[in-house]
Amino acid sequence: MTPPNRARSDCLRPIEPGVLLDYWLALLPAAEEDAVEVHLLECDACGEQLREMIALSDGLRTLARSGSLRVVVGEDLVQHALGAGLLVRQYAFEPGQTVHCTISADDDLLVARLAADMSGATRVDLSFCDPHGVERQRMTDIPVVSDAGGVILHESAVFGKRSPSTSMVARLLAVDAEGAEQLLGEYTFHHTRTIPGPPGWEW
Repeated sequence: MTPPNRARSDCLRPIEPGVLLDYWLALLPAAEEDAVEVHLLECDACGEQLREMIALSDGLRTLARSGSLRVVVGEDLVQHALGAGLLVRQYAFEPGQTVHCTISADDDLLVARLAADMSGATRVDLSFCDPHGVERQRMTDIPVVSDAGGVILHESAVFGKRSPSTSMVARLLAVDAEGAEQLLGEYTFHHTRTIPGPPGWEW
């Protein structure tokens, strides 16, 4: 496989990665799409870069379907999973709410719907804290739609199935250009282990 930087150096008019991605997703205007197709027919270097991007995307899609990622997703992914017959365990949270949750061995995906007013927020972080309030992980500048009324967190089903009975606090934070934070919502998960056998980790 040709390294992307080498592929681009072999082309006098390399196509930007964002344009290639939009081409593959059929998001380009017709005229621009035609121009990209003509270029790809003549340019092995850009064609190789497109093939690498497709292979990477396919790998990420397979990883997402495995249920092993902690990631913010859109409603379309949840509905696609349900339509494909996957078992999706879902919990809905309002700001300040505590929810008792679990996961079974048969569940494929684990989803938390975190309601929040994000209007006006230019950057939103999602912070995860242990029961003592110590931040253990932060997802920075997560993808959000300001008028969506919240975010959908796809928790790792692998992580959930290995977890002991414990608690976790998630916080949605609006962060301004100077780094100042505003709490949009705090959500407490009380997880009860229901899968037989010892957990795979402890806090």
